[in-house]
Amino acid sequence: MIRALYFDGNQTRGFPTEPAMLQQALQSADGLLWLDFESSDPQIDEPLLHNVFGFHPLAIADALQESHIPKIDDWENYLYIVLHAIYYQRNNGSQLKTNELDIFLGHNYMVTHHDQPIQALNAVWDECQRDERHWKNGSDHLLYRLIERVVTSYLPVLELVDDEIEEIEDLIFRNPRPQLIERIFNLKRAVAHLWRVISPQREVLNKLTRDDYAVIDSRAKIYFRDVYDHLVRLHEISESIRDLINGALDTYLSVINNRMNDIMKTLTVITTFFMPISFLTGFFGMNFFAPHEGILGIWTGRFFFAVTLLIMLLTPTAMYFWIRRRGWL
Repeated sequence: MIRALYFDGNQTRGFPTEPAMLQQALQSADGLLWLDFESSDPQIDEPLLHNVFGFHPLAIADALQESHIPKIDDWENYLYIVLHAIYYQRNNGSQLKTNELDIFLGHNYMVTHHDQPIQALNAVWDECQRDERHWKNGSDHLLYRLIERVVTSYLPVLELVDDEIEEIEDLIFRNPRPQLIERIFNLKRAVAHLWRVISPQREVLNKLTRDDYAVIDSRAKIYFRDVYDHLVRLHEISESIRDLINGALDTYLSVINNRMNDIMKTLTVITTFFMPISFLTGFFGMNFFAPHEGILGIWTGRFFFAVTLLIMLLTPTAMYFWIRRRGWL
Protein backbone atom coordinates (compact mmCIF):
# COMPACT_ATOMS: atom_id res chain seq x y z
CA MET A 1 0.00 0.00 0.00
CA ILE A 2 1.29 3.44 -0.98
CA ARG A 3 -0.40 6.51 0.44
CA ALA A 4 0.40 10.22 0.54
CA LEU A 5 -0.55 13.34 2.45
CA TYR A 6 0.12 16.84 1.17
CA PHE A 7 0.02 20.14 3.01
CA ASP A 8 -0.16 23.12 0.66
CA GLY A 9 0.29 25.75 3.35
CA ASN A 10 -3.35 26.00 4.28
CA GLN A 11 -4.88 22.54 4.49
CA THR A 12 -3.99 18.87 4.46
CA ARG A 13 -5.40 16.44 1.94
CA GLY A 14 -4.81 13.00 0.58
CA PHE A 15 -2.60 13.11 -2.48
CA PRO A 16 -2.29 10.91 -5.58
CA THR A 17 0.77 8.66 -5.73
CA GLU A 18 1.36 8.83 -9.49
CA PRO A 19 4.95 9.87 -10.31
CA ALA A 20 3.91 12.98 -12.25
CA MET A 21 1.76 14.26 -9.35
CA LEU A 22 4.49 13.55 -6.82
CA GLN A 23 7.06 15.44 -8.89
CA GLN A 24 4.68 18.37 -9.16
CA ALA A 25 4.27 18.42 -5.36
CA LEU A 26 8.03 18.35 -4.83
CA GLN A 27 8.50 21.40 -7.04
CA SER A 28 6.43 23.54 -4.69
CA ALA A 29 8.61 25.20 -2.05
CA ASP A 30 5.63 26.03 0.18
CA GLY A 31 4.11 22.55 0.29
CA LEU A 32 5.10 19.52 2.40
CA LEU A 33 4.63 15.95 1.20
CA TRP A 34 4.54 12.76 3.26
CA LEU A 35 4.70 9.56 1.22
CA ASP A 36 4.31 6.26 3.05
CA PHE A 37 5.12 2.77 1.73
CA GLU A 38 3.57 -0.09 3.72
CA SER A 39 4.01 -3.72 2.64
CA SER A 40 4.31 -2.58 -0.97
CA ASP A 41 6.03 -4.27 -3.89
CA PRO A 42 9.76 -3.39 -4.09
CA GLN A 43 9.52 -3.37 -7.89
CA ILE A 44 7.05 -0.49 -7.57
CA ASP A 45 8.87 1.25 -4.72
CA GLU A 46 12.30 1.42 -6.31
CA PRO A 47 11.33 3.44 -9.45
CA LEU A 48 9.43 5.95 -7.32
CA LEU A 49 12.28 6.39 -4.87
CA HIS A 50 14.90 6.67 -7.60
CA ASN A 51 13.16 8.56 -10.40
CA VAL A 52 10.88 10.89 -8.44
CA PHE A 53 13.00 11.68 -5.39
CA GLY A 54 16.47 10.93 -6.77
CA PHE A 55 17.67 8.90 -3.79
CA HIS A 56 20.99 7.11 -4.03
CA PRO A 57 20.74 3.43 -5.06
CA LEU A 58 22.58 2.35 -1.90
CA ALA A 59 20.09 4.15 0.31
CA ILE A 60 17.20 2.65 -1.65
CA ALA A 61 18.69 -0.84 -1.34
CA ASP A 62 19.04 -0.38 2.43
CA ALA A 63 15.41 0.73 2.72
CA LEU A 64 14.08 -2.21 0.72
CA GLN A 65 16.13 -4.87 2.53
CA GLU A 66 14.67 -4.16 5.99
CA SER A 67 17.62 -5.66 7.85
CA HIS A 68 19.58 -2.85 9.47
CA ILE A 69 20.18 -1.56 12.96
CA PRO A 70 19.14 2.05 13.73
CA LYS A 71 21.40 4.51 11.94
CA ILE A 72 21.49 7.88 10.18
CA ASP A 73 23.17 8.72 6.86
CA ASP A 74 23.65 12.26 5.56
CA TRP A 75 23.24 12.53 1.78
CA GLU A 76 23.49 16.35 1.87
CA ASN A 77 20.10 17.12 0.30
CA TYR A 78 18.29 14.53 2.41
CA LEU A 79 18.76 12.26 5.40
CA TYR A 80 18.29 8.52 5.47
CA ILE A 81 17.28 7.32 8.95
CA VAL A 82 16.61 3.79 10.18
CA LEU A 83 14.49 3.37 13.32
CA HIS A 84 12.80 0.40 14.96
CA ALA A 85 9.28 0.22 16.33
CA ILE A 86 8.68 -2.61 18.79
CA TYR A 87 5.79 -4.65 20.11
CA TYR A 88 5.60 -7.41 22.68
CA GLN A 89 3.58 -10.59 22.55
CA ARG A 90 3.12 -13.21 25.27
CA ASN A 91 1.47 -15.94 23.20
CA ASN A 92 3.55 -19.12 23.03
CA GLY A 93 6.35 -17.56 25.00
CA SER A 94 7.47 -13.99 25.51
CA GLN A 95 8.71 -12.49 22.25
CA LEU A 96 9.75 -8.96 21.39
CA LYS A 97 9.27 -8.11 17.73
CA THR A 98 10.74 -5.15 15.87
CA ASN A 99 9.50 -3.38 12.77
CA GLU A 100 12.12 -1.50 10.81
CA LEU A 101 11.10 2.00 9.79
CA ASP A 102 13.13 3.66 7.02
CA ILE A 103 12.79 7.42 6.68
CA PHE A 104 13.98 9.77 3.93
CA LEU A 105 13.81 13.40 5.01
CA GLY A 106 14.16 16.36 2.65
CA HIS A 107 13.36 20.06 2.86
CA ASN A 108 9.78 19.68 1.69
CA TYR A 109 9.05 15.96 2.01
CA MET A 110 9.27 12.91 4.23
CA VAL A 111 9.19 9.39 2.85
CA THR A 112 8.62 6.40 5.15
CA HIS A 113 8.99 2.74 4.26
CA HIS A 114 8.06 -0.30 6.38
CA ASP A 115 7.01 -3.89 5.74
CA GLN A 116 4.49 -4.20 8.61
CA PRO A 117 1.92 -1.76 10.01
CA ILE A 118 3.35 0.48 12.73
CA GLN A 119 0.84 1.75 15.24
CA ALA A 120 2.89 4.83 16.19
CA LEU A 121 3.21 5.90 12.54
CA ASN A 122 -0.51 5.43 11.92
CA ALA A 123 -1.26 7.56 14.98
CA VAL A 124 0.91 10.43 13.67
CA TRP A 125 -0.66 10.02 10.23
CA ASP A 126 -4.13 10.48 11.70
CA GLU A 127 -3.00 13.47 13.78
CA CYS A 128 -1.56 15.16 10.71
CA GLN A 129 -4.87 14.74 8.91
CA ARG A 130 -6.78 16.35 11.78
CA ASP A 131 -4.41 19.16 12.79
CA GLU A 132 -2.43 21.33 10.34
CA ARG A 133 -0.14 22.59 13.12
CA HIS A 134 2.03 19.48 12.72
CA TRP A 135 2.96 20.61 9.22
CA LYS A 136 3.62 24.30 9.72
CA ASN A 137 7.06 23.95 11.31
CA GLY A 138 8.51 22.00 8.39
CA SER A 139 9.61 18.47 7.63
CA ASP A 140 12.08 18.30 10.54
CA HIS A 141 9.25 18.95 13.01
CA LEU A 142 7.20 16.24 11.30
CA LEU A 143 10.15 13.90 11.75
CA TYR A 144 10.29 14.82 15.43
CA ARG A 145 6.60 13.95 15.85
CA LEU A 146 7.13 10.55 14.27
CA ILE A 147 10.27 9.67 16.25
CA GLU A 148 8.74 10.91 19.50
CA ARG A 149 5.69 8.70 19.02
CA VAL A 150 7.83 5.67 18.13
CA VAL A 151 10.01 6.13 21.21
CA THR A 152 6.99 6.72 23.45
CA SER A 153 5.57 3.36 22.34
CA TYR A 154 8.57 1.66 23.99
CA LEU A 155 7.38 2.43 27.51
CA PRO A 156 4.22 0.24 27.45
CA VAL A 157 6.39 -2.64 26.23
CA LEU A 158 8.75 -2.20 29.18
CA GLU A 159 5.76 -2.08 31.52
CA LEU A 160 4.47 -5.37 30.11
CA VAL A 161 7.88 -6.96 30.61
CA ASP A 162 8.02 -5.64 34.17
CA ASP A 163 4.53 -7.02 34.90
CA GLU A 164 5.55 -10.43 33.62
CA ILE A 165 8.65 -10.40 35.81
CA GLU A 166 6.47 -9.72 38.86
CA GLU A 167 4.17 -12.57 37.83
CA ILE A 168 7.12 -14.92 37.49
CA GLU A 169 8.49 -13.88 40.88
CA ASP A 170 5.13 -14.71 42.50
CA LEU A 171 5.02 -18.09 40.79
CA ILE A 172 8.57 -18.87 41.89
CA PHE A 173 7.53 -18.84 45.55
CA ARG A 174 4.07 -20.40 45.03
CA ASN A 175 4.76 -23.09 42.46
CA PRO A 176 8.31 -23.18 41.01
CA ARG A 177 7.60 -25.34 37.98
CA PRO A 178 10.27 -26.16 35.36
CA GLN A 179 8.29 -24.11 32.78
CA LEU A 180 9.27 -20.94 34.65
CA ILE A 181 12.90 -21.27 33.63
CA GLU A 182 11.81 -21.19 29.98
CA ARG A 183 9.78 -18.02 30.56
CA ILE A 184 12.72 -16.39 32.33
CA PHE A 185 15.09 -17.11 29.45
CA ASN A 186 12.51 -15.90 26.92
CA LEU A 187 12.32 -12.63 28.83
CA LYS A 188 16.08 -12.48 28.98
CA ARG A 189 16.32 -12.77 25.20
CA ALA A 190 13.54 -10.20 24.69
CA VAL A 191 15.20 -7.59 26.89
CA ALA A 192 18.59 -8.24 25.27
CA HIS A 193 16.95 -7.63 21.89
CA LEU A 194 15.39 -4.42 23.21
CA TRP A 195 18.76 -3.26 24.50
CA ARG A 196 20.33 -3.87 21.07
CA VAL A 197 17.63 -1.62 19.56
CA ILE A 198 17.69 1.20 22.12
CA SER A 199 21.47 1.63 22.23
CA PRO A 200 22.05 2.47 18.51
CA GLN A 201 18.78 4.39 18.34
CA ARG A 202 19.99 6.57 21.18
CA GLU A 203 23.07 7.34 19.09
CA VAL A 204 20.85 8.35 16.16
CA LEU A 205 19.05 10.91 18.34
CA ASN A 206 22.36 12.06 19.72
CA LYS A 207 23.56 12.83 16.18
CA LEU A 208 20.34 14.67 15.35
CA THR A 209 20.91 16.77 18.45
CA ARG A 210 24.62 17.38 18.03
CA ASP A 211 25.47 17.39 14.31
CA ASP A 212 24.56 19.94 11.67
CA TYR A 213 22.36 18.76 8.82
CA ALA A 214 21.10 20.80 5.91
CA VAL A 215 17.51 19.61 6.30
CA ILE A 216 17.37 20.03 10.11
CA ASP A 217 16.77 23.51 11.47
CA SER A 218 18.97 24.37 14.44
CA ARG A 219 15.85 25.42 16.36
CA ALA A 220 14.46 21.88 16.03
CA LYS A 221 17.43 20.30 17.83
CA ILE A 222 15.91 21.01 21.22
CA TYR A 223 12.99 18.73 20.31
CA PHE A 224 15.30 15.89 19.31
CA ARG A 225 17.19 16.42 22.56
CA ASP A 226 13.96 15.79 24.44
CA VAL A 227 13.48 12.49 22.61
CA TYR A 228 17.13 11.64 23.30
CA ASP A 229 16.48 12.15 27.02
CA HIS A 230 13.53 9.74 26.78
CA LEU A 231 15.77 7.12 25.18
CA VAL A 232 18.39 7.57 27.90
CA ARG A 233 15.74 6.89 30.55
CA LEU A 234 14.43 3.91 28.60
CA HIS A 235 17.96 2.57 28.37
CA GLU A 236 18.34 2.84 32.14
CA ILE A 237 14.97 1.14 32.65
CA SER A 238 15.99 -1.70 30.35
CA GLU A 239 19.20 -2.13 32.34
CA SER A 240 17.23 -2.36 35.59
CA ILE A 241 14.85 -4.88 33.99
CA ARG A 242 17.83 -6.99 32.97
CA ASP A 243 18.96 -6.98 36.60
CA LEU A 244 15.44 -7.99 37.71
CA ILE A 245 15.45 -10.92 35.29
CA ASN A 246 18.86 -12.06 36.52
CA GLY A 247 17.55 -11.73 40.08
CA ALA A 248 14.47 -13.80 39.22
CA LEU A 249 16.70 -16.48 37.72
CA ASP A 250 18.90 -16.56 40.83
CA THR A 251 15.80 -16.70 43.04
CA TYR A 252 14.37 -19.60 41.04
CA LEU A 253 17.61 -21.56 41.34
CA SER A 254 17.78 -20.82 45.08
CA VAL A 255 14.20 -21.97 45.63
CA ILE A 256 14.81 -25.15 43.66
CA ASN A 257 17.98 -25.83 45.62
CA ASN A 258 16.17 -25.26 48.91
CA ARG A 259 13.40 -27.63 47.88
CA MET A 260 15.99 -30.21 46.92
CA ASN A 261 17.68 -29.77 50.28
CA ASP A 262 14.34 -30.27 52.04
CA ILE A 263 13.67 -33.42 50.03
CA MET A 264 17.11 -34.79 50.80
CA LYS A 265 16.69 -33.96 54.47
CA THR A 266 13.34 -35.75 54.57
CA LEU A 267 14.77 -38.81 52.87
CA THR A 268 17.74 -38.79 55.25
CA VAL A 269 15.43 -38.63 58.27
CA ILE A 270 13.35 -41.52 56.96
CA THR A 271 16.50 -43.55 56.38
CA THR A 272 17.72 -42.72 59.88
CA PHE A 273 14.42 -43.82 61.40
CA PHE A 274 14.51 -47.22 59.75
CA MET A 275 18.21 -47.88 60.19
CA PRO A 276 17.92 -49.27 63.78
CA ILE A 277 14.93 -51.36 62.72
CA SER A 278 16.94 -52.82 59.87
CA PHE A 279 19.75 -53.59 62.30
CA LEU A 280 17.42 -55.39 64.68
CA THR A 281 15.75 -57.41 61.98
CA GLY A 282 19.08 -58.33 60.52
CA PHE A 283 20.62 -59.28 63.84
CA PHE A 284 17.82 -61.51 65.13
CA GLY A 285 16.68 -62.79 61.78
CA MET A 286 13.03 -62.38 62.88
CA ASN A 287 12.66 -66.14 63.47
CA PHE A 288 9.93 -65.79 66.10
CA PHE A 289 7.78 -68.49 64.66
CA ALA A 290 10.54 -71.10 64.17
CA PRO A 291 9.86 -74.50 65.88
CA HIS A 292 12.91 -74.48 68.23
CA GLU A 293 13.08 -75.89 71.74
CA GLY A 294 15.26 -75.27 74.76
CA ILE A 295 17.29 -72.12 75.08
CA LEU A 296 16.66 -71.10 71.49
CA GLY A 297 12.97 -71.36 72.07
CA ILE A 298 13.13 -68.54 74.63
CA TRP A 299 14.22 -66.06 71.93
CA THR A 300 11.42 -67.09 69.63
CA GLY A 301 8.63 -66.84 72.14
CA ARG A 302 5.77 -64.39 72.34
CA PHE A 303 7.41 -62.28 75.05
CA PHE A 304 10.52 -61.44 73.05
CA PHE A 305 8.36 -60.93 69.99
CA ALA A 306 6.42 -58.24 71.88
CA VAL A 307 9.62 -56.71 73.28
CA THR A 308 11.14 -56.51 69.78
CA LEU A 309 8.06 -54.82 68.39
CA LEU A 310 8.15 -52.33 71.24
CA ILE A 311 11.82 -51.55 70.58
CA MET A 312 11.12 -51.14 66.86
CA LEU A 313 8.36 -48.61 67.65
CA LEU A 314 10.17 -46.69 70.36
CA THR A 315 13.51 -46.36 68.57
CA PRO A 316 12.35 -44.18 65.62
CA THR A 317 10.05 -42.22 67.94
CA ALA A 318 12.93 -41.43 70.28
CA MET A 319 15.15 -40.54 67.32
CA TYR A 320 12.47 -38.20 65.98
CA PHE A 321 12.31 -36.21 69.22
CA TRP A 322 16.10 -36.21 69.45
CA ILE A 323 16.42 -34.82 65.90
CA ARG A 324 13.78 -32.16 66.65
CA ARG A 325 15.67 -31.15 69.79
CA ARG A 326 18.87 -30.82 67.81
CA GLY A 327 17.11 -28.47 65.39
CA TRP A 328 17.59 -30.63 62.31
CA LEU A 329 13.87 -30.58 61.54
